[in-house]
Amino acid sequence: MGKRRYTGRKSAVNNRAGQSDFSEALKRDPALNAFTFSGPYQAESYDLLDNMYCADNGRYYETPVDWYGLARAARQTSWHQSALYFKRNVLLGCFVPHPLLSRQAFSGMALDWFVFGNAYLERRKNVFGDPLTLRHALAKYTRRGTDLDTYWYVQDGKADYTFRTGDVCHVRNPDINQEIYGMPEYLGGLLSASLARSADMFRKLYYDNGSHAGCIIHIGSAQVDRESMESVKKMLQESRGGGAFKNILIQTTSGGKDSVQILPFQQITAKDEFVNVKSMSRHDMLGVHRVPPQLMGVMPEGNGSFGDVEKAARVYAINELTPTMEALKYVNEWLGEEVIRFNPYALLKEE
Repeated sequence: MGKRRYTGRKSAVNNRAGQSDFSEALKRDPALNAFTFSGPYQAESYDLLDNMYCADNGRYYETPVDWYGLARAARQTSWHQSALYFKRNVLLGCFVPHPLLSRQAFSGMALDWFVFGNAYLERRKNVFGDPLTLRHALAKYTRRGTDLDTYWYVQDGKADYTFRTGDVCHVRNPDINQEIYGMPEYLGGLLSASLARSADMFRKLYYDNGSHAGCIIHIGSAQVDRESMESVKKMLQESRGGGAFKNILIQTTSGGKDSVQILPFQQITAKDEFVNVKSMSRHDMLGVHRVPPQLMGVMPEGNGSFGDVEKAARVYAINELTPTMEALKYVNEWLGEEVIRFNPYALLKEE
């Protein structure tokens, strides 16, 4: 313990000496620069999409962005995940099952469409070559072959599998950079989703650390004996809830009128603007998904109101739901049979 105190005094002396040397240097040369800032940094206007697009590995094309990363991002924040599943559920509620396409297969296909901007159905045939069923192929692991007609199923830890040529229907959400894969429409909001997740993680670690509730207890009375100090120390240790509240006990013999002081750590807590970060990131995510906030369970701030929820649902059905339905009907053109059909959105029915 004594060695540690000696090191601290030595460091303090070195710091004072360093400050003195720096002050003398400034007196000798007032124009002395400790450091300088360079000019403004110009952000480049290109990224990996402009450099590689979809790389050809000799068998199939790599995806323009990491599908595994998009899958993780789908669960990154509550509003992002909720919007994706909300849109899938609304679409599933209007879907009319077909003998070749079950509700479960369509549900997986629709979720892939919203998460990855790609949806795949594999046609399984009977011995006569007639369609037997349409099976959902996970977009996260499906890759398009270099001949653009063959599709691969590539999953870590498993052998690569090649689908029979011509038996995979690929529905794409068009991209402006390439025409091999589709792209989701929410990419512009992923930065906000990542920011919200970082805020959540910071807040959780902040509370797990427990310093927000800790304090310094200073006892400066010389009359407090060792037995009393041990009793106070034991009480502080046993009062902590699983280490959530961390306190520091200091005893000195200086005495004085402020013999016992409790000093909270409030002055050193981080000003993280948690509420503002969460609020703005939520607005960004709802904007990029184009889902009315009242349909997502968002409560209006203050005394405001979001308006009529039925009118908002009607606008959403016309502007977002109907175009998605029409895009997924590409399966009917590919198969030559109407297997994807939808009932009108419930609120659009005449009463």
